[in-house]
Amino acid sequence: MRIYYYLSKARKSLHLSSFQQKFFKSTVASPNVHVSSSIEEPGKHARESPPPAASKRHPNIDLSFTNAKEAYRSKRTSELIRSLLVFNLCSINALVDHQAWLLKWSRNILGKNLFRTLMKGTFYGHFVAGEDHETIKPLISRNRKFGVKAILDYSVEEDMSSEQAKKAEMMSCISEDQPTDLPETGAGSKFRAHEEFGDRREKVTSARTYFYEDEANCDKNCDVFLGAIDAVSDATNKSGLAAIKLTALGRPQLLLQLSEVLCSIRNFFELYGSKEGDAILQKFREEDLTKTLNSMGLSRQQAEWQKWFRVLDTSCDGEVDLLDWDNLLEINMSLSKLFVVPNLKTCRIEPLTTALTSTEEDQMKNMLGRINKIASYAKTKGCRIMIDAEQTYFQPAICRLTMEMMRKFNRESAVVFNTYQCYLKQAFKNIALDMAVAKREDFYFGAKLVRGAYMEQERERAAALNYEDPINVSYEATTAMYHDILEEVMKQINKRERGKISLMVATHNEDTVRYTVELMKRYGISPEDRLICFGQLLGMCDQISFPLGQGGYSVYKYVPYGPVEEVLPYLSRRAMENRGVMKKVKKEKHLLWTEIKRRIKSGEIRYQPDNNLPSSVML
Repeated sequence: MRIYYYLSKARKSLHLSSFQQKFFKSTVASPNVHVSSSIEEPGKHARESPPPAASKRHPNIDLSFTNAKEAYRSKRTSELIRSLLVFNLCSINALVDHQAWLLKWSRNILGKNLFRTLMKGTFYGHFVAGEDHETIKPLISRNRKFGVKAILDYSVEEDMSSEQAKKAEMMSCISEDQPTDLPETGAGSKFRAHEEFGDRREKVTSARTYFYEDEANCDKNCDVFLGAIDAVSDATNKSGLAAIKLTALGRPQLLLQLSEVLCSIRNFFELYGSKEGDAILQKFREEDLTKTLNSMGLSRQQAEWQKWFRVLDTSCDGEVDLLDWDNLLEINMSLSKLFVVPNLKTCRIEPLTTALTSTEEDQMKNMLGRINKIASYAKTKGCRIMIDAEQTYFQPAICRLTMEMMRKFNRESAVVFNTYQCYLKQAFKNIALDMAVAKREDFYFGAKLVRGAYMEQERERAAALNYEDPINVSYEATTAMYHDILEEVMKQINKRERGKISLMVATHNEDTVRYTVELMKRYGISPEDRLICFGQLLGMCDQISFPLGQGGYSVYKYVPYGPVEEVLPYLSRRAMENRGVMKKVKKEKHLLWTEIKRRIKSGEIRYQPDNNLPSSVML
């Protein structure tokens, strides 16, 4: 009876839609990449003793994340009710299972204006900041006052069928010159398109997917990302970041081929590279190559290998390492010359199974040009960009292109951030290699750590095509990988000049957040240093984001924006994701209801966030 008393009192005091009031009442009632073995495997050796903790202030905040008042200090009561409404809707399986049909039906029955009103009062209003640069400003500004900045993502997606997606994928991932007799399974099949896995959206709820149409559409996507950078500059006062997906900027076939070349080259370096100097950045000299060929009785192939060597030796220093090969953004030669690899069985320099055609080479240069344009524009605008991680058959190429952007644009500050997926077996080695590159070349290194969005899809594909599963064996193994990487990054922060490494801990896992805070204290990294930050999705895990931000830590929300009708695929994924993490949602629902009751009891129904600003926020 007390619940109904509070509920009745709240409905009279708040300006809620009739739909919100009715629902509120009813719901309350009831790539295998090889690098030197000198890199420590995570957890293999005793940990180094960290430096004494610095005397800088660490906020005394409640890391149980159960303080409802602090969690929702930035929210109006009507927003809390909307959140509770949305989470309850996401708990109804029948609704989530048929949400795509229901959204289309509602749009047709209600008409455009009523449908938009309904969505803004529920899902859209909860998960999306607004329709454009201007409409997102109020939310961005208010969140900043409470210590939470923004990663902006223009979340408009094409709503296509699975059949259309598979057709688009196959057409964009197969070269016109690709042989028809390639094996369907085995290690080489990883970097080829397969129709049964053509719809890259399947079993993925937390990542957006782009499908290639043509070069003009890639130019359009590039313009969208430039617009997102403008939004960061304007709406966030340059404090935020723009999310970028490289599969939107070119033909995916090119990323597949580049990934295959990278893995083949790295295997060659692993076997034949010099162990002198920097063991992580393995290298070989032209004179050593000649000696090796002679010792193997391959002097006849010497001219062929030397030609390949000189193509790779972009620094003209008589040595080649992975960094030389990866210098793609400045390349001024025929790209097809790079799409050859040493065959370790025949000891010949051979093209990939499919060499680039002249059209594909132009498409590759177009993609590199778009990538360069985006990073250059971000630097000019004084903003930062964050490159999203994608499937493992694209990721080697995405990672190397991102590192090349860092190498070029991160000379004075961290403009470009890379993303590392901790559910990958190679995650520790990958980030260790990249930090070594950044140290050697003396540029700023920016990274975002995530668990990963494609686990189920990756496992099924590896099993079906008979190549090694790239994913860690268990959830616990992924957590261990995440934590080992966190500690390694903090070690490197203390080894390099302060500020040369920045890290975003993008997680909804409360234990990982607590572990990160503990490591920061152990390694003397203060929130004031702004070297470690946290990230969560808008509309989720406010009990983590806002207490941290209000306590002085650097925190970001991933903030989608776009027209109501065009972000429906994004909203569909959020509904499915919330159903998949019911334990976390249950906690959020409990905290929301706790805070609503507190405000009713204390007479704070008309609570105004601007009258309750925290004092310890640092931007």
